[in-house]
Amino acid sequence: MGLKQIPNKKYVKKSYKRINEAPVIPELWMAGVLYNRRNEMAKKALIAMSGGVDSSVAALLMKEKGYDCTGVTMKLYDNDDIGVSRDQTCCSVDDIEDARRVAYQIGIPYYVVNFKEDFKNRVMDRFVDSYMKGWTPNPCIECNRYLKFEHLYQTAKELECDVIVTGHYAQIVEEQGRYIMKKAVDSTKDQSYVLYSLPREQLPHTCFPLGAITKEQVRKIAEAHGFINSKKRDSQDICFIPDGNYKRFMEEEYGVSVGSGDFVDKEGKVLGHHRGYYGYTIGQRKGLGIAAEKPYYVVDIVPEKNQVMLGSNDDLFRKTLIAEHMNWMVDEAEIISGRMIQAKVRYRQQAQDAYVERIEHDKARITFLEPQRAITKGQAVVLYQDDTVLGGGTIAEVI
Repeated sequence: MGLKQIPNKKYVKKSYKRINEAPVIPELWMAGVLYNRRNEMAKKALIAMSGGVDSSVAALLMKEKGYDCTGVTMKLYDNDDIGVSRDQTCCSVDDIEDARRVAYQIGIPYYVVNFKEDFKNRVMDRFVDSYMKGWTPNPCIECNRYLKFEHLYQTAKELECDVIVTGHYAQIVEEQGRYIMKKAVDSTKDQSYVLYSLPREQLPHTCFPLGAITKEQVRKIAEAHGFINSKKRDSQDICFIPDGNYKRFMEEEYGVSVGSGDFVDKEGKVLGHHRGYYGYTIGQRKGLGIAAEKPYYVVDIVPEKNQVMLGSNDDLFRKTLIAEHMNWMVDEAEIISGRMIQAKVRYRQQAQDAYVERIEHDKARITFLEPQRAITKGQAVVLYQDDTVLGGGTIAEVI
C-alpha cells in the first residue's frame, strides 16, 4: 500500500526550468502523472540522489529489486546564497549532473526539486539562531528532519510512491509486526545518530538499502557498473559552509555583529577578550589567543553577558543532561524511567551506558554512569538498546 494520497491535487505540465538537463520541480508541483504509463504492478520508490556514490548505489539496488524508481535531487540553495563558488560545495551543479548521469545510466526518470526557501527557513536560519543562543547546532539532523522526512515525503506522496530511499547507512527492519531502526552493519559508517528524528509512522515507508553492506562493497558495486562517481570522495563539511568557517558565514550572509566580549573563569575573573561568543564551541581549546601556564578550554557560553567561560579539561565532564523535542522510535511504554540504555552525544562517539527518565512527552533526563566530556547544548543525544534506536532529542541543559 502506498503513501496516503493528497486530495484535490493539481498537476503541472512540462514547463520545467533546467539545470544541466535536469528538470526542476518546485516543491508543490506534482509530476507523477507524467509517468502513469509505467508498470502499475511494481512498487514505486523515490530515490534521494545527492550525486554521491552512496545514493547512486542505493538507486541501483532498488531498481534491481524490481522497484519502479524515480530519482530526485533536492535543490537547497544557490551558491550566491552562501557566498562561495559552485565548485566548493557538495551540492553543486556538478553533483546534480553526476546524479542525472547515473539515473540515465540505470534507466530511471530524474528530477531536481526546489526546496531552497524551506532549507533557508528550517535549516540555515535555525543554524544561526542556535549559535546566537550559545548552542552548537547539527544542521544535518535538521535537514533530515524537515527536508528529507517532511518535504521529500510530501513529494513522494505526490508522485504516488510506496517508499522513499536514501543512501544512509542504517537499517529499518520489521520485528514482531512493527518497524524499528537499527545501526548499520558497517559500524564505521553507521549514520543512525543523524536519523533519530525520522517519525515512527514513516518507518514502513523508508528504505536504507546500504544498511546491510559495507562502504567497500558500495564502491565495488559502483565501479562494476561504471558509475562516474564510483571514486568520488564523501562529503565531510556542512553543505552550505564548505570551508567550515561558520562565523564568517553568519557575519557575511546574516549580518551578525555582536562585538568583542570577555573570556572569564568560573569565578568571573576576566582572562582576555573574544571576538564574538558565537565563534566558540564547548570543549574548544585552539584559537583562544590566551597565553597561560595551563591549557584553557571553553566550558560554557553566556550570550546574555557576551561572555565565554574558560576552565580546565576536568571542568568539561558532566553526567546528566536534559533533552527536549524527543522523538521516540519505539512504543513510549517501553521507555521506563530508570531503564538502563546506551546513549551518545556526538556522531563519532561510542554509545555509553546511561539511565533514561521521561520528564514529559517530549523531554527526557539522561544520566550517564560515567561522566562524559563536552556535552554540548544544541547537539543531539540519541538512545540505543544494543543496536536498536530508541529515540533521541536536542540537548537543552547540561547538569
